[in-house]
Amino acid sequence: MLDLLERPAARTAVRPAIRIRVIAPAAARRADFDRFAQTFLTRLHGSAYQLCRDWHLAQDLAQTTLTKLFQSWDRASDSDNLPAYAQKILLRVYLDHRRRRSSTETTPGSFQEPAYEMSTDLRLDLLGAMSRLPPRDRAIVALRYFADHSVEQVAAELGVPVTVVKSQTRRSLIKLREILGGDRPALFA
Repeated sequence: MLDLLERPAARTAVRPAIRIRVIAPAAARRADFDRFAQTFLTRLHGSAYQLCRDWHLAQDLAQTTLTKLFQSWDRASDSDNLPAYAQKILLRVYLDHRRRRSSTETTPGSFQEPAYEMSTDLRLDLLGAMSRLPPRDRAIVALRYFADHSVEQVAAELGVPVTVVKSQTRRSLIKLREILGGDRPALFA
């Protein structure tokens, strides 16, 4: 009964005569694929590592290759050189991965926020002092000292000359020193 539910036999026309390709039952195809995958997985994983130099990515590439190979197993099993067929799939999977923008993203080893020893009251005092500066001066100080931009970057972002950034930074820091007064040593300790 299960043989009747299998896909109909694929037919390939040859000029002098008709050649019929007989498809094995699903269980036999699955067993053939499992046998091939078990014997070839180590070699496939090694080839993937040679391509990308990352063991985890190589495992992903090998698994994706086996998935694609399984999906086309009926056609692939007729191949004269099945390992070469799998290697070609692996190469295409690797190239597809490299074309994706996400393949170039990296994550830092460990990202930790700096531990500030500043009390909440001092931080609020600093933010209050910053709010008393004019908007452009506040932007310059924030970009220079909080966002850690260079003078040239700040000038480009705000659309002002470099000399304006330098002079406004100097004036803004003088104003902040006056506003903060006695709290200044605790802020910069």
